[in-house]
Amino acid sequence: MSNLVSAIIVAAGSSTRMGTGDSKQFIPLLGKPSILYTLKAFQDSEPVDEIIVVCREQDSLRIKELAGQNGITKLANLVNGGDSRAQSVKNGISAVSPYSKYLAIHDGARPLISKEEINTVIEKALETGAATLGTPVTDTVKIVNEDNIIVGTPARHTLRAVQTPQVFNREMYEFALDKAGDELDKFTDDCSLIENMGVQIEIVGGSAENIKLTTPIDIIIAEAILKRRKQEI
Repeated sequence: MSNLVSAIIVAAGSSTRMGTGDSKQFIPLLGKPSILYTLKAFQDSEPVDEIIVVCREQDSLRIKELAGQNGITKLANLVNGGDSRAQSVKNGISAVSPYSKYLAIHDGARPLISKEEINTVIEKALETGAATLGTPVTDTVKIVNEDNIIVGTPARHTLRAVQTPQVFNREMYEFALDKAGDELDKFTDDCSLIENMGVQIEIVGGSAENIKLTTPIDIIIAEAILKRRKQEI
């Protein structure tokens, strides 16, 4: 219990860019709600002791029933989301076990995460205190000014596309929340919150398959990946 890990699944966003009336957590992928794939990966991850889902109030009962019907026994709490992602994570932390030592924070809209990736990034965080999944950037990235004029080109080998889960020592994260104060909402991911403290975060190599469901094309890509995985089993 000394390293009890709580997974916080942030699934409180709207589906504006997806163009559906329903929460994107329930978009079917090969006939199953996308959030179920996320829950199963964390259920199967040995270091994860409990799962907290942060969601919209109207989705809470649906997710609870889905978990119960599919053997998601690690689901400990469901809490309502906040006005921003950062506030939603804060709400999730308020519901974790008092014995929790590490927080694994994951976007609910990344249903293709594997238990192996979860295990690897948690293992690194237990060693260093802070770790995240990420992949090398393959496109050339440009810095532009307010007039959309290119003003710089960062060296591609120094860039990483950061994914989730992002895993942190709980005391460290809660201290970072306090330090952020009223500026909490300016932090777009959990790593940036920790970076604000001057803490080093190690990136663990992730998979290009760990995509986030944002637009309709992502559904097509996700189902193609899932079909290939089924064929490989």
